[in-house]
Amino acid sequence: MKVTVAICTHNRAKDTGEAIESILAQSFDKKEIEIVVIDNRSTDHTAEVVYGLRRYHGSRIRYVLEQKLGLSVARNRAIKEAKGEYILFLDDDALASHLWVQHIVDVFESDPAIGCVGGRIDPIWESQEPDWIPREYRSVFTILDYSNEVQEMPSPSIPYGANVAFRTSIFDHIKPFREDLGRVGNNLLSSEESELIARLRESYKVYYTPYASVQHKIAKERTTKTWFLKRMFWQGVSDAVKRQDRSLLVVVKHTIRMGMAIVSSLFSIFHFKTFIRQVMKICYRNGSLMGILRYNSRG
Repeated sequence: MKVTVAICTHNRAKDTGEAIESILAQSFDKKEIEIVVIDNRSTDHTAEVVYGLRRYHGSRIRYVLEQKLGLSVARNRAIKEAKGEYILFLDDDALASHLWVQHIVDVFESDPAIGCVGGRIDPIWESQEPDWIPREYRSVFTILDYSNEVQEMPSPSIPYGANVAFRTSIFDHIKPFREDLGRVGNNLLSSEESELIARLRESYKVYYTPYASVQHKIAKERTTKTWFLKRMFWQGVSDAVKRQDRSLLVVVKHTIRMGMAIVSSLFSIFHFKTFIRQVMKICYRNGSLMGILRYNSRG
């Protein structure tokens, strides 16, 4: 088996079915692709959707129920289940382009030192893209357009989890995703990809190809200011948990910077885009403090 496409899902039956169908339509040799759906304790009809497609397309679609909740847990289960030489992760709310698998494989096979490949991610907005979002923060919505050509991604640039692939053999000697990072239920904990890729870079190259593109659905509820600021808060939590730094100096640093952002927001309250940037910083620093004081204390 050349390729395992892993789709990890939680209560997105319809989207998961559409993601699977985008893989079934790939130009790549169908005998060389398996689709592994990791159902992370869904309570909707995800299983029925997957088994319905399996009846028509056979054993190349596998359904695996993972009872322990957590995106990193589901991804690690996918790695254990994978039979392919390469494992390609596709979000359950993403649609792969027709040549997606072929372009990912082409990059891997150009150099055995390449351990990770990512591709372009284009948004499908359920409603209109908000005009208040600063352009430098669009990546929060898992949008990626890194380059117009195939090239290595130097640190700290990384592919995003909606469209990222790994040489499966690397996990024989590199630990997979940290399970204290990544989404669990309704929280927005993240940074599991960046942490893994940072470790991977010690031995392997990370590449990007614009040709292996996917479309990523962005639900209407994710375009509200409430969701956006919540996402910034959880990014602060994620970064703190990833660094595992519980020193008093770091707590003081984040407290001072949050205070500075609060003061700056008061002076920019009538300049909306400047104001929203300061509020983002406040949410991020608040999340960082939460990550240090609450999550890291569990260690």
